[in-house]
Amino acid sequence: MEESVKFEFHNYIEKTLDLQEVDITSYSPLVLAFIGDCVYDLVIKTMIINRGNKQVHKLHEETSRFVQASTQSLMMRSMQDLLTEEEHAVYRRGRNAKSVSPAKNQSITDYRRATGFEALLGYLYMKKEYKRLLELVKAGLDSLDEAYFEQK
Repeated sequence: MEESVKFEFHNYIEKTLDLQEVDITSYSPLVLAFIGDCVYDLVIKTMIINRGNKQVHKLHEETSRFVQASTQSLMMRSMQDLLTEEEHAVYRRGRNAKSVSPAKNQSITDYRRATGFEALLGYLYMKKEYKRLLELVKAGLDSLDEAYFEQK
């Protein structure tokens, strides 16, 4: 299929909702983390429901293991060597951003690293670099082993 004919979800959202072009460098790292959290949640939920039809409560339990700050922090630690300078700068800005909400049942280190992770995903999403976003998420997921989830 020709590149110009391909359906692109983000472009469709922009066209349908009549959204304006925005300079993503103007967004704060916490705004990028806000959208990155949503994108990551959608990726994980898509992966979880692909494993089969289950009760919603069980789907939520499986999803929770992946979206908690400690898991995102662990994934981010394994992904750092894969980041470009630009991506690392976005991650660092997100990690160092001062959030008004405290970490719930997580260490401050894990919470901040997870915020950087989400900011990076939000940045890649807003740049429409979906392939790169998914490459990094996949690398992070691949770094998790079964033993990690057996502890949870």
